[in-house]
Amino acid sequence: MELTPEIITIYVLLFLTLASFVWEKITPDLTAMTLFAILLVTGLLPRDRAWDVFSNPAPITVGAMFIISAALSKCGVIESMAGAMQGLTRLGYTWFVFIMLLAVASISAFINNTPVVVVFMPVVLSLAKKLDIPASKLLIPLSYASIFGGTCTLIGTSTNILVSGIGQQRGLDPFGMFEIGKVGLPILFIGVLYILFFGQKLLPVRETLTSILSEDERREYITEAFVQHDSPLAGKTVESSDLMKARGIRVMEIVRSGVALPGDVKKVRLETGDRLVLACRPSGIAHARSVEGIDFVAESGLGLEQIAAHEGSLVEGVIGVNSPLIGKTIREINFRQRYRVVILAIHRRGKNVREKIESLRMEFGDTLLMLGTDRAINNLRQSEDIMLIDRPPVPAQNMRRKIPIVLATIAGVVIAASTGILAIEVAAVAGVTIIFLTGCLKPTEGYASIQWNILFIIFGMLGMGIAMEVNGASAYLAAILINFVNAYIPESMQPIFMLACVYLMTNLLTEILSNNAAAVLVAVLAIGLAETLGVDPRPFLIAVAIAASASFATPIGYQTNTYVYGVGGYRFTDFTKCGVPLNILYFIGSMAFIPLFWSF
Repeated sequence: MELTPEIITIYVLLFLTLASFVWEKITPDLTAMTLFAILLVTGLLPRDRAWDVFSNPAPITVGAMFIISAALSKCGVIESMAGAMQGLTRLGYTWFVFIMLLAVASISAFINNTPVVVVFMPVVLSLAKKLDIPASKLLIPLSYASIFGGTCTLIGTSTNILVSGIGQQRGLDPFGMFEIGKVGLPILFIGVLYILFFGQKLLPVRETLTSILSEDERREYITEAFVQHDSPLAGKTVESSDLMKARGIRVMEIVRSGVALPGDVKKVRLETGDRLVLACRPSGIAHARSVEGIDFVAESGLGLEQIAAHEGSLVEGVIGVNSPLIGKTIREINFRQRYRVVILAIHRRGKNVREKIESLRMEFGDTLLMLGTDRAINNLRQSEDIMLIDRPPVPAQNMRRKIPIVLATIAGVVIAASTGILAIEVAAVAGVTIIFLTGCLKPTEGYASIQWNILFIIFGMLGMGIAMEVNGASAYLAAILINFVNAYIPESMQPIFMLACVYLMTNLLTEILSNNAAAVLVAVLAIGLAETLGVDPRPFLIAVAIAASASFATPIGYQTNTYVYGVGGYRFTDFTKCGVPLNILYFIGSMAFIPLFWSF
């Protein structure tokens, strides 16, 4: 097959797209949509084929399952199951981990695994203290368990739905509801046994973000002081005043005429009557009281308010995937005035950041260590901007009566899709309609629960898949691989060899890119390879679906890994050490079971 200018352009765009995913200067969803726009403008993606992207059943099914998962979470089902684990700590570490792995995997097989991990995280953190073990011994297994469950059903993860939809658009039968479980279930138990027998040795001992504080720093007091009339502080900036001459004092906020002043408080020039909100360590209280020109509210009988971790006023929170804070700096957010808390440190990509926090742009998965009053923390808890992990979220009690409706809806979707009464996309949309009509979830809440960034990644990469097919780029690459196989691999071994190549290619891309992007790119190629070899594409698509989810070796390949990355205080290499052997086990298991159930 001839290498045309169109094919070369496709490969260049593909390389730039993958580089952008890794570089992360712009978000993956924006990268995917930019690619889609370029393909349309250049004509590499014909207009009449471009709209096939939006007729693919996968994105609407994925969006619908996000909504159904949100309804399940809002009604308190996941919280109730997580809470039921409280009494299991008496069984010891091994039995507790075993039950946790099976419970999380079972839930994740039927709903989006991200909310499962989000709800279970604070539970696991609290139970780790009861077990007297570091939380790092439990959080990676928690994330892995959610991945295990996702490989057992069609709706377990978005990549399964996506790969099935790609095959369906090319004339293949969609995956059955439990078809992928023929492989997913056996390797799930392989994964569970691996964690039980080797996890405790391989999993690191790491401390949470709170541990970087000294004992003195953990005992801080919040108090208020007023700048007196004729105070020598008037006209001076905070950083040049006597307040900053000793360690142990932090000016959290300056309130003037009833309004909290924006910007860097250290640069503000003080005026008579300014109210200062101070966070003082015990060593700094005496110095603060000795500063001339300020009066302490505490001395008027209000008292000092102690801030200690066990009282819940020193708290950690995670930036969620849909948080409006993503991409903004602390200064732009006006964080201190907006939430009435101060950020002490940020954990990002295995490092604790305590310097120049104000200029950092928030990213998904950032873990923040915050200090504030109980009232401020409780107000922050009501916001969806940051997920606090000090304790499990309190479910809305008045929604518990809706639990049977939500469970019946999920069961209906599963039964309708698995029996063939309805296509999965039709069943999912019908389920969402029932959720809305019965008041289990308001439409606005449902739309907000959809991870639109994932859908836009899917749309953009589906466009690339069609462009590769139309312009012959996938066929050209398939021909190169087939020529290599024909030259060096015996004919009887060619299908299994190519199956292994497809799996490894998908798995490698998943560890460094979006799993959905990897699934689309390799699924299109896999169908071309199978057709060129003259074999059934189905085992190849199953391999793509499994490999796209089996992301264990990096904290960036899968959302749930990213969530526990910062919370557990992990380093990047912790995932590599624990995950690479698991990746190998999943590969071996897939190569053993896929040919057993799907013949070439």
